[in-house]
Amino acid sequence: MNDERRHYSRIAFASPAQLVLGTQALAVQVMDLSLKGALLRLPGDAELPLGVAAVLCVPLDEIANEIRMEAKVAHVEGARAGLLCHSIDIDSVTHLRRLVELNLGNADLLQRELSALLSS
Repeated sequence: MNDERRHYSRIAFASPAQLVLGTQALAVQVMDLSLKGALLRLPGDAELPLGVAAVLCVPLDEIANEIRMEAKVAHVEGARAGLLCHSIDIDSVTHLRRLVELNLGNADLLQRELSALLSS
């Protein structure tokens, strides 16, 4: 993806996560997140077909707070995969919004991105 085309700011967020593909669950590493998707590092033997539906679960703490997004695989390049978010629950949006806000340090930019997300 080209940075010039990106409408949502990505934040670096190195974290283990689980990518659920039907009945299969993969342990993945989140490299970055945005309000519209995620970039993942895949395990060495993983093969993801483009367009496949997936659920990304990113644990935030031991209390069961997590970011959970329904997505599809948008691109795969070697051991990296990009997800395009199709659905995200309100609790996950709240957690993700706070992470983006803390990393951007610009409430106006965050508000523009949230407005764009809601209108799309």
